[in-house]
Amino acid sequence: MKTEQLFFGAAYYDEYMPYDRIDTDMEMMKKAGFNVIRIAESTWSTWEPEEGLFDFTHLDRMLDASERHGMNVIIGTPTYAIPYWLSQKADDMLVLTKQGQEIYGRRQNMDITHPVYLKYAERIIRKMLEHIQGRKTVIGFQIDNETKPYGNYGKRAQKMFAEYLKEKFGTVDALNKEFGFNYWSNRVDSFDNLPDVRGTINASYGAEYEKFQRTLVDKFFAWQADIIKEYKTDAQFLTQNFDFDWRNHSYGLQPEVDQFSAAKPLTIAGVDIYHPSADDLTGKEIAFCGAIGRAIKEGENYLVLETDAQGNPGWLPFPGQLRLQAYSHLGSGANSVMYWHWHSLHNAIETYWKGVLSHDLKENSIYKEASVIGNEWKRYGSRLKNLKKHAEAAILLDNNSLTGMNWFPHAGNLAYNDVVRWLYDCLYEKNIECDVVFAESEHLEDYKLLLVPALYSAPESLLKRLSAYVENGGNLIVTFKSGFSNEYLTVYHDEQPHLLSKCLGIHYDEFTVPSRPVSVKSGNITLPENAYLSNWMELVTCDTAKALANYDHKFWGEYSAVTLNKFGKGNAMYIGCYLSKETLSAFLDEMLRQSGISLPDYQYPVIRKEGINDAGEQVIYLYNYSSDEQTIIWDYDNAEALFHDTKISRGDSIMLKPWDVQIFISVCQSSI
Repeated sequence: MKTEQLFFGAAYYDEYMPYDRIDTDMEMMKKAGFNVIRIAESTWSTWEPEEGLFDFTHLDRMLDASERHGMNVIIGTPTYAIPYWLSQKADDMLVLTKQGQEIYGRRQNMDITHPVYLKYAERIIRKMLEHIQGRKTVIGFQIDNETKPYGNYGKRAQKMFAEYLKEKFGTVDALNKEFGFNYWSNRVDSFDNLPDVRGTINASYGAEYEKFQRTLVDKFFAWQADIIKEYKTDAQFLTQNFDFDWRNHSYGLQPEVDQFSAAKPLTIAGVDIYHPSADDLTGKEIAFCGAIGRAIKEGENYLVLETDAQGNPGWLPFPGQLRLQAYSHLGSGANSVMYWHWHSLHNAIETYWKGVLSHDLKENSIYKEASVIGNEWKRYGSRLKNLKKHAEAAILLDNNSLTGMNWFPHAGNLAYNDVVRWLYDCLYEKNIECDVVFAESEHLEDYKLLLVPALYSAPESLLKRLSAYVENGGNLIVTFKSGFSNEYLTVYHDEQPHLLSKCLGIHYDEFTVPSRPVSVKSGNITLPENAYLSNWMELVTCDTAKALANYDHKFWGEYSAVTLNKFGKGNAMYIGCYLSKETLSAFLDEMLRQSGISLPDYQYPVIRKEGINDAGEQVIYLYNYSSDEQTIIWDYDNAEALFHDTKISRGDSIMLKPWDVQIFISVCQSSI
């Protein structure tokens, strides 16, 4: 979905304010160039303080103020944090997890399948939407907030799971066979008599339940979307703020939601991207999570509905970084930047998750830098919105493989998302932009290079597609632990990697976890002086493939660590171990060369992103993610330096100040 303008703003909560200052806040926002606020998603107990008693005073105040000050509004349904009185409506209203029954207190503590919850959720949604219908500043609606199944192992959910399995397998004999239930006498006699999933030691059963849990989010979104569509206009969008695997900041693919599937009823994807700042700002989280944001609606632009202004303690940005971060989102294809949140809270759990304004609610350095961004977007936004992006490389992500590797983790807690970021971050530092595709995505052939990290759980149909991609001229990188099990975590019983052995030209049947780092050596590739691996190694034998590296090991030196195979019209690389970052980089360089993807002369901390704007112009962003000045040589034809209203020619020097961004626009289009 394209937008008519870039949106710049913050979450705003009049109901949290220590005193009445709504017009002051709106005036400050307008002065800073803000044009949107997100409201309402957090405070069901304010809108309905007692059962059946509705009070939309604060909602009206925010909408009235938005109309007075010309501020766009995104309204969130308040269903992710229930009032205490609702929690008392049923003994099982609060979700039953592996740790036991939830106790009221935190948000997102309810069973989203509970009919009583759904009854009252529908009522508050309808009451809100009826109340605000016709408000002209409302541009869109957000379904719930960072929704998940919340670890639901309640009786109702498990009964629904039994029906899900019955529909999928038909007979208990088929289920028993696929899941290997003969093991340890786990065989079941009826779909009506399945064991509690919380106690299972069977990965197929447990992982399938997690897959089922993700479908609960799909249904919940579709249910809410149908209600909202009864009230919204065609001009108003429908979104959700998807979040990511969390490592004290946004990190990787969200394990609890199939975002590609869940987003089907939405008109535009929304994401919450949080990242470190100060010395730890790299732009990697913004770029990677942004690539997922684009992929959720198959290459379309997305909204950043939440990101940090000051954020967690330790995230206070250096001067220039807030602006750099905002333009980093745009360069990844975002059509908005919205901070969580406008004002720092004065009590409750997120007191020290600071917003644009600090606790004194006065102008500060963050506000002043936000004002620079907002007013630049007023001037230049029409040329930066709706950036159309298509990279030459893509990385394939898969929730089922993520779940499978959680059940069978590698040594050293090497998780699926670690393998994903291992590949993605290496390309990022080389200035190779990378799209995300999902296992269900079509048109793999649109990419010169496809990277497949740890595809542990894969149906044969996907493995055949990957093989055909190479045979028809694609270039493929596959890592260890791929093609190992089917979609139900049943290990394939022929040589590994299943169905990819011919394409990759290799096979193996042994693997190990080295107790100390193992060196690798190559007669074909120039490796760093200390080239090594850790955590995992497969003892790979080449069939038709060429060994690019072998293990430098007294007993395992005959086995290959990295291989390259010519298959049909394409090339396939297999990386059978977890290489050090510098060692991986050397092999990626080789595969980029095989794929015809050129490396820029400059690399991280100078990062380049590009795309095509609405006018068909090529927009090129250059970012400096460092505290030092950086100088590069311009390697394109003539272009316009956007912020300086000057022309630049091939061979000119460009100086980037610390934590700086420069934007260049050319009518000479790229291959996008």
